[in-house]
Amino acid sequence: MSHTELSTAQSSDASSAELSGEVLLQRDGSLARIILNRPKALNALTHDMIRSIAAALTDWADDETVQTVLLTGSGDRALCAGGDIVSIYRDARTDPDENARFWADEYTLNAQIKRYPKPFVALMDRIVLGGGVGLSGHASHRVVTERTRLGMPETTIGFVPDVGGTYLYSRTPGELGTHLALTAATMTGSDAIALGLADSFVDSTRLDSLVEALKRMPVPAAIAEYAESTVPAAPLLAERTWIDECYAGNSLPGIIDRLQNSPVAAARDAAMAILAKSPTALTVTLEALRRARELDSLEAVLEQEYRVSLRTVAGHDVVEGIRAQVIDKDRNPNWQPSSLDAVSGTDVQAHFAPLGERELRLPRVHVPAEPETSVQPSTSVEPGMTGEIHTTGELRQNTERKATA
Repeated sequence: MSHTELSTAQSSDASSAELSGEVLLQRDGSLARIILNRPKALNALTHDMIRSIAAALTDWADDETVQTVLLTGSGDRALCAGGDIVSIYRDARTDPDENARFWADEYTLNAQIKRYPKPFVALMDRIVLGGGVGLSGHASHRVVTERTRLGMPETTIGFVPDVGGTYLYSRTPGELGTHLALTAATMTGSDAIALGLADSFVDSTRLDSLVEALKRMPVPAAIAEYAESTVPAAPLLAERTWIDECYAGNSLPGIIDRLQNSPVAAARDAAMAILAKSPTALTVTLEALRRARELDSLEAVLEQEYRVSLRTVAGHDVVEGIRAQVIDKDRNPNWQPSSLDAVSGTDVQAHFAPLGERELRLPRVHVPAEPETSVQPSTSVEPGMTGEIHTTGELRQNTERKATA
């Protein structure tokens, strides 16, 4: 039986997400399962799904019969391609408070996963974007495959990486996270391990066997039985020299100048990709990454991201970026302002100002101090889509179609 084909028992007080089948919450002995179940939408997250997952995790934390939690996605295309950006577009125009409620609940869930008291295993197979990274990237056991394509594509629509994305990207080796955040590029499973966003590499043909093993074995032993002892080479590590040189510092114009004048073709391509995006979103993203490096916990970063998200969606470029990408699909956003030199430092800093009574205040738990970033994969490393999907996943598909046109 495939790991996405189990039946679901629904209680009388099941949420609307459970009743609609958008998320399947299942028990199989000591294994509790969360199955994102919107395959036609690349398992994009809705607000009801977030509420259902959070409630289930709360219940399972106190249930002594639950030993392990497993996150997977239905279908054969994605774990989760993020959120429904059309809903963000609609709510930004008609009900801005709903976006605030959505992000408050989503970011709270991200922190809940990070501090979960039981093993939380995320199978990060195929597409993992945006909100999908928020669900999986903070798990205690993160499994990638040869099919994994992981990224934060927010700058493409004039938004800024969130769901703890600036926490994860600011802690990658060198400036690899800065490169990924500004270009909205994706990474492979091997890259994710090398950058500290995943832990183990399992061939996709062995995922079903791994799920079966999780029902009867402790998590470390189950993963060790099926994980590859040698991880394929990470393509991004081969690019690190020019990435570290070009993305150093806090000046976005300086970064772009170094990229444009680099002898490396990939660097010049990166400059072109960056310059197509919202100048405001890019400048705020760089500032968010630099600030996130100095914050001491995921909770602190999520609280910062909440301020930035509310300020960004209240501006012009998010609505315009979504319009250009998935509403009118002209791929020709009219950014305001339209150039980097027109983005004022005052406007950038305003994105980070306290929200007063609207602040997101996440609970803190006592945890050991986080070590200095030094990515050491648990396994050795070798040297050297189609359809009308209104999610962040579509952004990557559009880019790939244009690149191959």
